[in-house]
Amino acid sequence: MEALGTTSSDHAARDQATLGFYADASPVYVASGPGGASRHLDAFLRLLAPGARILELGCGGGRDSEEMLARGFKLDATDGVPEIARKAEERIGRPVRVMRFDELDAVDEYDGVWAHASLLHVPRPALPGVLALVFRALKPGGTHFANFKGGGCEGRDAFGRYFNYLTADEVRAAYGRSAEWDIQSLTEYLGGGYDGVQGPWVGITARKPVK
Repeated sequence: MEALGTTSSDHAARDQATLGFYADASPVYVASGPGGASRHLDAFLRLLAPGARILELGCGGGRDSEEMLARGFKLDATDGVPEIARKAEERIGRPVRVMRFDELDAVDEYDGVWAHASLLHVPRPALPGVLALVFRALKPGGTHFANFKGGGCEGRDAFGRYFNYLTADEVRAAYGRSAEWDIQSLTEYLGGGYDGVQGPWVGITARKPVK
């Protein structure tokens, strides 16, 4: 993995090369990978009440969005890349909001925040701040899921995309620095990605406590 230089403060929660990749590769990217929803989605949805309101961060081509809508959940699907958002709209037949993680300004609004393979692109110094925004967006008692490619050393893949490559301990530490999360589960597993490479992943489910 290639070492990443210092990220400018103006783009602390985003990486321009990564955004550029997804913009340029959007037709191929959204057509790649498995056709069904994420293997983690069912367990996440079972933690929510029927019809709960969910924010999806980084919806990609809309495969998880489609499943959540089909199961009757109220969904606010978002992606930081306009080209990707338009592709998701074609799939789910409804608007997808263009929003980067650092633009999230909701307060106590969502029952769940789903961030499948998306927050792994947030530069490490900015991650606790983004997680604090996710925490703020959740209603008390709300549930959040995210997963990250593992590795322990930030860098770029063969396509030039930035990944924070966190270990399980680093994921736990980032959440601990961001807010008073109640971590429900933290799991390590083997998974793949757009590059076809199998490697370690870390998944986390956390709640915003009811006070």
